[in-house]
Amino acid sequence: MQTIQDVMTRDVQSITPQETVQRAAQLMDELNVGAIPVLDGQKLVGMITDRDITVRSTAAGQAPGETRVGDVMSTDVRTCSPHQTVDEVLGQMGDVQIRRLPVVDQQSHEVIGIVSLGDMATKHSAGIDRALEEVSFPAEPDRSTIGAETRH
Repeated sequence: MQTIQDVMTRDVQSITPQETVQRAAQLMDELNVGAIPVLDGQKLVGMITDRDITVRSTAAGQAPGETRVGDVMSTDVRTCSPHQTVDEVLGQMGDVQIRRLPVVDQQSHEVIGIVSLGDMATKHSAGIDRALEEVSFPAEPDRSTIGAETRH
């Protein structure tokens, strides 16, 4: 049975909460990725995604060179262990509709990798169809915030 350590990407780049959103976007472009773990020292404190930048920063009219990663990052970060099975993690990803997870060492609590649906699709095909279907299932829009700024 394959484990996450067999399919994860190692040598993950990270960013600090104090860096700018512009730097996060530049790093994503350089690395050709859509998410970067946010570390305070060695501690995982969040993830910043291209969607966080677009929805939480750009759509709100924030200046990318002035807005801090810590202001727009996702803080409720799910993680996995390198020793978990690929099937178990695929199930977790499908359940919560996420496409990538930081891999955290259980003893040191340090980020040692990241695993994405793409990693699993190329290195472990069993179960990927079901997980991809669950992750890609359309969510309902949050209608409570749509047009809120135009209602007075």
